[in-house]
Amino acid sequence: MTHSKKVLTLIKVGNHDQAEQELDQALTKDPAENLFELAESLLELGFSDWARKIYQQLLEQFPEEDQLKTSLAEIAINNGQDDQALIYLSSVKASSPAYLTALLVAADLYQTQGLFEASEHKLLLAHKIAPTETAVNFGLAELYYDMKNYRSALSFYLDLLKTGQLVIAQVNLVQRVGACYAESGRFEQALGYLEQIHPEDLAPDSLFQLSFTQYELKHYEDAIKSFNKLKESVPDYTTLYPVLAAAYEQVGQLKEALLTAQEGLRVDQYNSNLYLQASRLALKMQQADLAEKYLRRALAFDEDNLQLITELSKLLHQQKRFSEEIDFLKKVNQTLSDPQLTLNLGRAYAAVEKDQAALECYQAVQTDLASNAAYWQELAPLARRAGNLNLAKQAVKKYLQIVPNDLEMLDLQAELTDDF
Repeated sequence: MTHSKKVLTLIKVGNHDQAEQELDQALTKDPAENLFELAESLLELGFSDWARKIYQQLLEQFPEEDQLKTSLAEIAINNGQDDQALIYLSSVKASSPAYLTALLVAADLYQTQGLFEASEHKLLLAHKIAPTETAVNFGLAELYYDMKNYRSALSFYLDLLKTGQLVIAQVNLVQRVGACYAESGRFEQALGYLEQIHPEDLAPDSLFQLSFTQYELKHYEDAIKSFNKLKESVPDYTTLYPVLAAAYEQVGQLKEALLTAQEGLRVDQYNSNLYLQASRLALKMQQADLAEKYLRRALAFDEDNLQLITELSKLLHQQKRFSEEIDFLKKVNQTLSDPQLTLNLGRAYAAVEKDQAALECYQAVQTDLASNAAYWQELAPLARRAGNLNLAKQAVKKYLQIVPNDLEMLDLQAELTDDF
């Protein structure tokens, strides 16, 4: 029995110390072909450091054997030695039989580093050399998928499926095709692929894709079932809660929608959009106090969120809490400048008959809201009440340019003309 075989035998019985001693003997006494086979077996068993020792010795004996360099590069990558890996890979010439492997290893390295353009360059070179090679096409498909270039990824995944392969490197190609169609907005095609997979076999991301696709196609009951299945298996999958709540809302189950949003907030307590959704649902259920509570909780950690601020302003206005709205918006305006918020402040001032302050707010956003008919419609009577008849006439004129047949505003225009 060769020392190489003894190494493997000792590993199988758990005697690693003696196996390492036999490895030293193998490096001294066993022929190169035995050592190469031993290194390959050690890599499969997870003994990469021992495999590296063999490859390094073989490379000293056979410096032109580029397969050894690619193997050493892969080990270096796994050990976080990226620079060393690139040294090995860059020494493999284009004329070498190992060049294709070197390109694939380099592409994988660049992809893990987030250097997608460099990875794509290597893979496209490999594709020119071997356009039908599965590993190359799968590499390009996965790269484009990571880059969110779903159209390009889809083309490669479909080509791979045509070869009869459904799974490569534990990646389900059918799931990938469905996901690419879904991410591209082609939901009918996505559903056709995703529904081919048994729900038990769907990875969480793919089950989300199926659920979301059903939602987008307005198959709300199916979406609710799929989302709940995902929630049962992965309760901290935070992305599901807003869409599941929306699905319940679409079928009129407002209580379930709000409960779902509340569940989501227990999982993701700093999700401003989920607080906003919960607030709107509470308001729909005529629970204004709860709606306000959610808005204020979100603003406590996301104080510059315009949607939250606008919703709270709107809520206070609807409840005729104009003084509170004014105080709130004045404080906000110290740090934010937004035409809608300034207009809201003007409306609140107008509601408590502080017409001059209201007029200042309206005039401050005139340029921003020049094409907004509602702005001019509100400004005209406000300006008239404040005694600024010229501004009132201008506002009526601007409004009628946008809505020329409004009888009420035509009457106001006539009245303003009579006032002069």
